[in-house]
Formats: sequence, C-alpha cells, structure tokens
Amino acid sequence: MKLLSLTRYYFNKHLYSTCSVKEILKSQPEGCKKKLKGWAKAMRKMKENIFIDLDDGSTHHRLQVVIPKNKVPASLTYGCSFEAIGVLVKNPSNKLELIAESINVHGPCVVQDGYPFAPRKTYNPDYVRQHLHIRPRTATFGCLLRLRNKMSTAVRNRFSNDNFVEINVPVLSSNDCEGAGEVFVVKPNNDSLIKEMISQNHHSLLETFFNGQTYLTVSGQLHLECMARALTKVYTLGPTFRAENSKSRLHLSEFYMIEAEQAFIDRTEELLGMIEKTTSTVVEKLLEESEDEIDHYRKMIGASEDNNPVNLLKVPYEVITYHKACDILERENCFKNAMIRGKPLTKEHELFLVKYNGQKPIFVVDWPKELKPFYTKTVPSNKALVSAVDLLCPNVGELCGGSVREDNHDILKEKLSLVGMEDKLDWYIELRKFGNVSTAGFGIGFERFLQVLLDIQNIKDTIAFPRWPHNCKM
Repeated sequence: MKLLSLTRYYFNKHLYSTCSVKEILKSQPEGCKKKLKGWAKAMRKMKENIFIDLDDGSTHHRLQVVIPKNKVPASLTYGCSFEAIGVLVKNPSNKLELIAESINVHGPCVVQDGYPFAPRKTYNPDYVRQHLHIRPRTATFGCLLRLRNKMSTAVRNRFSNDNFVEINVPVLSSNDCEGAGEVFVVKPNNDSLIKEMISQNHHSLLETFFNGQTYLTVSGQLHLECMARALTKVYTLGPTFRAENSKSRLHLSEFYMIEAEQAFIDRTEELLGMIEKTTSTVVEKLLEESEDEIDHYRKMIGASEDNNPVNLLKVPYEVITYHKACDILERENCFKNAMIRGKPLTKEHELFLVKYNGQKPIFVVDWPKELKPFYTKTVPSNKALVSAVDLLCPNVGELCGGSVREDNHDILKEKLSLVGMEDKLDWYIELRKFGNVSTAGFGIGFERFLQVLLDIQNIKDTIAFPRWPHNCKM
C-alpha cells in the first residue's frame, strides 16, 4: 500500500505540476507538461480546435489553451472555471500556449442566466460598480487589485527599511481626533444587553458598553503620537471612517490611511523630507516591479499622459506658503468659487496650483491657525500661522496632510480648553508632561494615492468594496 502511494506521488509530481500564468510567462517552460486553473475569458472556434484565453488572476496576461473539438465539454463556456492539463508549446507568433490533453470544468457559467458581463463587451464604471461581487473578474478591476496589493507591500517596505515600527491602531476610539464631528458612533445591537448594562452603570444608551461614547476611528494619529514617544518612528496602514454626506469622486465613508509619526522632529523641512521619501520610494518600487501592469491599467482606462507617475519621483517637490498660494490664485481670479484669503482652498484651487506647477506635486506650508486642527504647532516667527503642510497632486488635489505637533503642555491644554476637549483628551495632554519630545507626522489617503498613480477618476474604483452615503452593499 505504501509503495503504491509513493508511486502515485512520484508519478503525479513528475508528470505535471500546477503553475500560475505569471510563473509560466516568466520562466517560459516550453515542452513541459503543466496543469492550469482559471476562468475562460474568451473563446474562438476554428475548424478542428477551440482556443480559450485562460485568466487565473496572477497577471493581466492570459494564456491561450488549445483544445481539440472532440475533447471540449459542453459546459466549457465563457466565464466558467476550469482546469487544463497539457504541454506548453510556442505557436507561430512565438507565444506560449497550452495544448490541452484533458479539460475539467469546475463551475459552469451560463451568461443568459444573468451573468452581468458578456464577452467582448466593455462597460462603464458606474455599471460595473453595481456588481461588486463579480467586479473583480473584469480585466480592469483585477489589474487594480493586484496593483493595490503591490502598493501596500511597497508602503510597508518603505517604513520597514527605515526602521519604523508598524502599530495596529484601534478601530474603536474614544476621540474624534480633528474635532470635526464626522464620526460613526458605536453601540451594541442588542437591546437586552444594553438594558442589563445601563442598570449597572447608569450611562446613556450610546455610553453604556464602554462607559463613554465610542466611535469608528477617523485617524490613528493621536495613538501614533503616544507610540512615537517610546519607539521614535512609527506608522500604520489601516481603515478609517468619515461620516460625510458626500458622493463625490474623491470621498468614501470607509478608506485606508498611511499614517506616520516621528519623534525629535520640530521643523517643517524635516517633515517634508519624510513625506517625499514615502511617496517617491513607493512609486519607484511600483514602477520597478509592476511597470507592465501599471502601463496596461492606465491604457485600459485611458489615463492622461499629463498625470505621469514619474513626476512623483522628482524630489524635492516645490514648496509654497499658503499666502503665496493665495497670491497666485488671486491673480487668476476665474474660479467657480472665489478664493478668499484666510479660508480653506477648494478642490478647484488645489488642482489649479498643481497645474500651475506643471502637473507636479507641490507642498503648501505655513497655514493660518484657524484652518488647521488644535494639535498643530505655531510657527515660531508668526503666531498667526501653524507648521502644517498639504501635499497637492494631479487628479485629486490634496493627497497628504501633516504637521509638526504642538509639544508645549500648557499651550496644548489651553487650545483644547477653547474647543471643549480638555477632559476628553487628558491623556494626550499628559504625554507632554513626562519625558516629552517634539514629534511630526502625516497621513496619506491610500486610495487617493492610487488615484494619483493610475489617474483613476473615481475613488470608488480603487477599493474592493466601496462604502459611501446610501451605499453599503455586501
């Protein structure tokens, strides 16, 4: 019995092996017998053979499978999942293809039964978005998901190579961070549990479980500031949530943020270097490892050559002050929403400044203190300004926001008392009391980063399961 099992193992192992399309195209194992598994993306019927494009999700390239007509199962159709065993040969066009010896259909696909995507047809993103559960099977979105994966790896490698420690900041938080009120409140969906707990602790319904109001996080920054005062350099890449009633092409209710914090930084110039190193290193790695995939994706969606990802590599980026930006915008004076000095810049203003800079990234620094959150540090030479920075990029406008943090215990306490948050953030104030240091940090919207790199117009097409007002499918 053991001898029979070993013989089968040896026979199966050396007769053929299962490979991905990506592995095959890289190693070019002509003449080898292989097993491939994937989905039928196109079918062409010739006199003696059927030609099928097999897609296994490993690359945007597909491998042609040639099947003699007498071996084609009736259930082998467009969209079905199947496996093919055969020998890899070069066709007259010098491309590898699999000459199938056997075919096994795993899951049939009858398009007429309601499959939303027909062969050889293209669909607009709005239509594709209505079928989130099947959207990954489209060539465009499959390509996007592979690039998203590559970007998250590149982000982690960038920080790991510079000795940053990854912190898993909490999704449940007791603070609103920026105080804008755009938070989702958390409470148990169990009335009997709430009644049981409220009788013990005498809290309101929204405070029962944690003895205080709890939210889905809008940022991991405050927690990172805590960690930076022990580990010096920290970062996180995780989900954040905003309760904004916006369906724009640049907003989601749930999205991912790259956030980093570093101790012993007290100058804006050092912070700009941190941001530049992050964006340029990540893009450089992606172009190095996935240039073919990036070019293919950008071609499929008709990306503009003006928004070239190479522009993100050219550091240092241009730097202007908020008031210099206002000077530029006032001279132009042709916007739908007029620029008002001392007010926030609109998306239209941000995109104009990027265009003014030759469609290249540009930093805007030294903002009026009224426009930035309580934690930003005052500019030493001008008490009306704070050491905050926005990085503006093509397609999205603001990609990144950051600041040198207020490290003075008394000043921070006064700022928080003015906005009524002193009691809620007493721990945050106390960080400045024992072994205090200056820190600075930033946050980059992960999905917006993808929009910049790939020139994606709608942020809903950068994430597998987008959530926005009135839409939380699946």
